[in-house]
Amino acid sequence: MAEKQYLILLDIDARKRHYHATEGRRVAKFAVQLEIKSDDEWKVVIRYDCTHNYAHKDCYNIKGQCKKINLYMNYEDALTLADDDINENWELYRRKFIRGDFP
Repeated sequence: MAEKQYLILLDIDARKRHYHATEGRRVAKFAVQLEIKSDDEWKVVIRYDCTHNYAHKDCYNIKGQCKKINLYMNYEDALTLADDDINENWELYRRKFIRGDFP
């Protein structure tokens, strides 16, 4: 199984963490998340992953409460969506998170 992981600093208080593993051409596992630094602690704001054996998105507010959204798509499409969504919307998600809302 081939694995790839990296961390991208988006701003001084925002970063994207990416992990995926492939078997052949298929994505076998993945997790992509946006993290925001709040009170000197990195907190997950959005996480796309497949830890429950289906592609889903977890959205967190600043209190740590979570909303889980089933993506109803294969892992390859979910991984692409995760990267694109966080790349395009991380500033909006950061504002909502800091305000206390769900992203």
